[in-house]
Amino acid sequence: MNESRQTRAEYAYFQTMTTRWMDNDAYQHINNAVYYSFFDTVANQYLIEAGVLRITTSPVIGFIVASSCNYKKPIAYPAKVDAAFRVNRISTSSVEYGVAVFAQRDDEPAAFGTFTHAFVDRASGKSVPIPAETRTALERALVPS
Repeated sequence: MNESRQTRAEYAYFQTMTTRWMDNDAYQHINNAVYYSFFDTVANQYLIEAGVLRITTSPVIGFIVASSCNYKKPIAYPAKVDAAFRVNRISTSSVEYGVAVFAQRDDEPAAFGTFTHAFVDRASGKSVPIPAETRTALERALVPS
């Protein structure tokens, strides 16, 4: 991921989240694993709001097959954060998301990364092409490289 492109302006969708007491670790900042939860939540919320993910009934679902996170500065409870989402790349049966977590009113992320969804048939678990409706929703969040 291009680190020079890490500002709010480079993301297509945001969701405000509140940190929780249990999110802080022994060093008194949000534990690294919590950022992955923020990433997963913002991506899936985008898909739900776009109308292409019905958690219990969608016949095609995305499995995370790769992920990364770069940590830039700490955030500590209590805080509200803005989780950010964009689409970096779309292929036939997978998509790479760009994700980030910003402290509110901060233009540079506290953490940013990627994760890749591979689309599979729910019943068989076999790889399938991204459905047309889902592809259209993903293209709306595509940020040109």
